Amino acid sequence: MEVVHTIPELRAAVARARQAGKSVGFVPTMGCLHEGHLSLIRRAKQEASFVVVSIFVNPTQFGPNEDFSKYPRTFEDDRRGSETAGADLIFSPVTADFYPAGASTWVDVEGLSAGLCGEFRPGHFRGVATVVAMLFNAVQADVAVFGRKDLQQLAVIRRMVRDLHFPVRILAHETVREPNGVAMSSRNRYLSAEQLTQATAIPAAMEAAKALARTGVTDALRLQAAAQAVLAAQTALKPQYCEIVDLETMAPVASTAGKSCAIAIACHLGATRLIDNADL
Repeated sequence: MEVVHTIPELRAAVARARQAGKSVGFVPTMGCLHEGHLSLIRRAKQEASFVVVSIFVNPTQFGPNEDFSKYPRTFEDDRRGSETAGADLIFSPVTADFYPAGASTWVDVEGLSAGLCGEFRPGHFRGVATVVAMLFNAVQADVAVFGRKDLQQLAVIRRMVRDLHFPVRILAHETVREPNGVAMSSRNRYLSAEQLTQATAIPAAMEAAKALARTGVTDALRLQAAAQAVLAAQTALKPQYCEIVDLETMAPVASTAGKSCAIAIACHLGATRLIDNADL
C-alpha cells in the first residue's frame, strides 16, 4: 500500500490505476480509524478495484470551542488497519498544502445544513462540504462510501454531488455498533467504561420509537416522546436534540411520520458529544 501527501502524487497514483483498467473507490476519514471505518474500506473494495483512503483532520469543520487540537491522531495504526481492510493508497495531506494560502472559496449546502447538528455547530457543514468537494476533485473516484451514522452529513454530501454534478456515486454503509449497541465513533475513546454503558440509552431511545412505529403509530410527536422518555431516564445524558426527520430534507416532521423518516439524536455525555440515528 502506498502513502502520499500531495495532490500531484495522488493524481499520479490514481492515473496509474486507471491505466491498468482499475475503477477507483474512495473513503474519506479524519483518521483514528475503528471497525466502522474499516467496514467502509471493505465495502469500497467490493465496489472498486483500487481504493483510496484519505486521513485528514479537517480544521474547517471544527468550531472554536470544539476538539480539533485534541482529536486523536493515530496514523500508524490507521495505516495498518487500512491496509488490512484492503486500501491501496492513503492520501494524508498537510493542512498548509491542502488549503492554499489565502483560500476563500467555500461550499455551502443551504437548507439541509441548517437544523440538527447545523444549529449547534455553525459552519460545520460548510467545512465538511468544502473539504469533501476538494477531496472529490483531487481523487476523482468512481464511488465514495460514507457511514450512515452521520446522517445529516450524508444528506449534505448527496445534495452537493447532485447540485454540482460530481461524477461520483455515493454509497451509504450501515452504522457499525459496539457490542452493547452504541454507534462506533472515534470519540468513544473519550468515554469511560461507565459512560459507554450510560450511552446505551441512545440506541434504546431509538428502539422505543421504532417499536412504537411498528405498532402502526405514525404521530411524529408520539414517536419523539417515546424516545425522549428513555433519554430522560438516563440523567448522565444531556440531550441536544431528538427529532423525527425527513430523510431527504433533514427537516423535522411535525405530524405524520412515514417510511421516508428517521429518528436522529445528539447528546452530550460528559465532555463528549454523541450522535446516532435510525430509520423508522
